[in-house]
Amino acid sequence: MTENLSLFLRGLLIGISIAAPVGPIGILCIRRTLAEGKLKGFLSGMGAASADMAYGSIAAFGLTVITNVLMDNTFWFHLIGGFFLIYLGVKTFLEKPANHAAQTSQSGYFGAYISTFLLTITNLMTIFHLPRSLRTISLGSTGSPILLVAGVFAGSAAWWLALSFGVSLMRDHITQNLMLWINRASGLIIFTFGFFALIS
Repeated sequence: MTENLSLFLRGLLIGISIAAPVGPIGILCIRRTLAEGKLKGFLSGMGAASADMAYGSIAAFGLTVITNVLMDNTFWFHLIGGFFLIYLGVKTFLEKPANHAAQTSQSGYFGAYISTFLLTITNLMTIFHLPRSLRTISLGSTGSPILLVAGVFAGSAAWWLALSFGVSLMRDHITQNLMLWINRASGLIIFTFGFFALIS
């Protein structure tokens, strides 16, 4: 029981630590929350949390065949992720604020989720570091790897929930003109992440 709780808590901390650093996913989550509401922002974060859980499962259950396939194809993951970031950056930059935020917050939930899932699943930092961290923990433990993976998912999901609900408190103070500049700044930042992903 103690070992299982320890595994869950360690997974929880890892989930928070990989979600918290501000990157393209965080920028997307913040912008979507401000433009389209906290549910759209939260679902964007949950796409990333689901990808973290997928990689966590691969590592925690010792699925080395899948891990090797991922490692052998990092170039393609990098390429796809880079181009996808550039596409999202341009799309965000050109997006016009809605006259009424409610018009945009009632659709596109699956798109918000799947876009961040794909971005995270092709992220080299996630591919390399998350499986390695979880594998190190699970090898010396007698607890259930399911709880380790559950902890990672819970930690990541908790961060995105806190971020989206926290940012949503500022939403009523965002004017259309300010939202236009937020779109442009967010799009430029996301585009830059994609550009450097391609040339690195």
